[in-house]
Amino acid sequence: MSDLLSQLNEPQREAAECIEGPVMIIAGAGSGKTRTLTYRIAHLMEQGVDPFHILALTFTNKAAAEMKDRIIKLVGPEARNLWMGTFHSVFARLLRADGHRLGYTPNFTIYDTDDSKAAIKQIVKQLNLDPKAYKPSYVCSRISMAKSNLLTPKDYQESPEIYQTDIDSKRPAIGQIYQMYDQRLHNSNAMDFDDLLFNMNILLRDFPDVLLKYQQRFLYIMVDEYQDTNYAQYLIVKKLAARNQNICVVGDDAQSIYAFRGANIQNIFNFQRDYPQMHLFKLEQNYRSTKTIVAAANSIIGHNRDQIQKELWSDNAGGSRLRLLRCADEKDEGSRVADAIQNTRLGEDADYRDFAILYRQNSLSRAVEDSLRRMNIPYRIYQGISFYGRREVKDALSYMRLAVNPHDDESLVRIINYPARGIGQTTMDKIRVAASDNDISIWTVLENIADFGLGLNSGTMQKITDFVFMIKRFEAQVPTADAFSLAKQIVYASGIVKALREEDDPESAERIENIDELLNGVQEFCESEEESPEPDEAEKQGVRTLDEFLQQVLLYTAEDKDKDKDADKVSLMTIHAAKGLEFPYVFVVGMEEQIFPSFLASTRAELEEERRLFYVAVTRAERQVTLSYARTRFNNGQRTDGELSRFVEEIDPQYIEMPRQAAFPEAGTLPRAFFNVGKAQPAPAKHPPLSTKRPVQRGPVMGNSPAEINAIMPGMKVQHDKFGIGTVQSVEGDNDSRKAIVFFANGIGQKQLMLKFAKLTIIEP
Repeated sequence: MSDLLSQLNEPQREAAECIEGPVMIIAGAGSGKTRTLTYRIAHLMEQGVDPFHILALTFTNKAAAEMKDRIIKLVGPEARNLWMGTFHSVFARLLRADGHRLGYTPNFTIYDTDDSKAAIKQIVKQLNLDPKAYKPSYVCSRISMAKSNLLTPKDYQESPEIYQTDIDSKRPAIGQIYQMYDQRLHNSNAMDFDDLLFNMNILLRDFPDVLLKYQQRFLYIMVDEYQDTNYAQYLIVKKLAARNQNICVVGDDAQSIYAFRGANIQNIFNFQRDYPQMHLFKLEQNYRSTKTIVAAANSIIGHNRDQIQKELWSDNAGGSRLRLLRCADEKDEGSRVADAIQNTRLGEDADYRDFAILYRQNSLSRAVEDSLRRMNIPYRIYQGISFYGRREVKDALSYMRLAVNPHDDESLVRIINYPARGIGQTTMDKIRVAASDNDISIWTVLENIADFGLGLNSGTMQKITDFVFMIKRFEAQVPTADAFSLAKQIVYASGIVKALREEDDPESAERIENIDELLNGVQEFCESEEESPEPDEAEKQGVRTLDEFLQQVLLYTAEDKDKDKDADKVSLMTIHAAKGLEFPYVFVVGMEEQIFPSFLASTRAELEEERRLFYVAVTRAERQVTLSYARTRFNNGQRTDGELSRFVEEIDPQYIEMPRQAAFPEAGTLPRAFFNVGKAQPAPAKHPPLSTKRPVQRGPVMGNSPAEINAIMPGMKVQHDKFGIGTVQSVEGDNDSRKAIVFFANGIGQKQLMLKFAKLTIIEP
């Protein structure tokens, strides 16, 4: 045994030593999962494995950064060459190298959730659909479900089951929205988060040479939080590991709580089926919590039928029993929780940061927040608006994104008239129509604005020309300028800082500070010693460019940039957000039937996930767990009676201190069934087969050739990829400036098209 591994306990050491073949490490809560994975990678390098051949996939950038830092301390700076990061960040890098096979350029933009919602909102408006029925968050979740299951827009629209679900939810146009959203992304040379996984699967499926290249590169593959992987992630990992079979997955089925995001717990249950010769290791010693908390957690999760058997244990102190607060209503609950925090803080000499209040749904925080404010207890809502989601930061980042990829429509629309430059909504509506009619990006219209005959006055035309010139000036510097100098130039030359200074708003000073903080982040990025396994030419010259910074920042998770994270405040968050965190004192509020477990949990599988969520909540605590429930609570404007959650009653009585009040009422029969209308469907047990068709090449938009442009004349019947068959009404201009007015049937009507973009086929002279 190496000296390195002598610092691990026996099960951790055995798991870290086993470096050949398939390995599954079942790591219970607080059992040193990250430590084991870190030492396993360090041991691989100590055994002579080149870090260039090691791929480690995580679910947060924070986890990847902390793990890499630990490995560097163990084995030295060579560990910087590890391929380590989130699924999305690693595959974004691979797609920048090989995405041209799918028609993308290396500078493609990555859309975050806000960008996707903005695009969906615009499409819903364009289709004259009811914005209340087609809320962007709901449509995005449906599209995300489709992409996670590798369903193209065509697959989605051709599935009778999916279409029926949309019909039942009175949203039959989601397939059409998905098609238009997908096309908009292509025209903008952009991918959303789900595309990074979707397109990686397509790349490995359709290009065997690319698959072989990465199989030969990634000789050892490790996946953290394997129970949280979805179908797309599962397939990518399986393909990459198929050649060498040196795959190690780490996870805990008891902490699988993200089915609503597409996570498939069957991935960890079926690992042995996929790799019959696998080695199984169980980490069962909990280093975080008291013996009582660990025993209570075991009694909770023991009620689940589907699980990999393990028994957590602890050498820590016995600790006090879990406590239950029986409250009259939500106001009383908030007051009791606030009182308990103050009493514990004074009695145990604790800090506010030692406390966390967890809840099943966000709405439960209101009454608690009211009580905390009344008692002057400082608190923060964990994972609220992240730093990179703040308005002024998004504005600055949009300018930077546009400099890297001018075809990024969402960024362009956001800032083309901010600060105000006289390009108003009416002008933008005309430009949007021209872009949509010609199936091109808005930027392409702006670059050729004089050719489209939009009836804009000379002043507006000049303002558009000036805007285009400014962005091109930024764009020209991207390949060679260091990120900080260009970012600083952009935020000042664009006028953002000047506009904030001129705002009559008390928050403007803080917004300017946030811009400064963004620039500080760019400077830190430029000065960091982080090395890429495959440096490009700019990196070889010691220059870290703006496109690299954006790739990193657009894949940040909310916790990666939180200026408030070390403040002495009580943390409030959903249980889902608490995963991976720990606090000395944990309060779980709203322990009532129909809240926790959720009234939506109508099947055994859904109920078992709710129980795993409760298990996660309890195991966040180091010293004390306090549960609370209300006898009555407002629900949809009406006061309703509450019933103690079955999960509390499932805890072994020896581990929980019940209140001394009168006995609880008999558990009644609650309605468990619900109509599944409007709910995103879970991944089917039998996954749909992947299409055997290769994707359409997504390069620059290629229209008609000069000869074809001049051949199109009035009276001809033509075919358009998007609008179908139409009749040419009139034509004007020559060569690249030639445009036509075409009338299309089926309710589409008259469209003015630039012929160099229109891709028209003459079907009848």
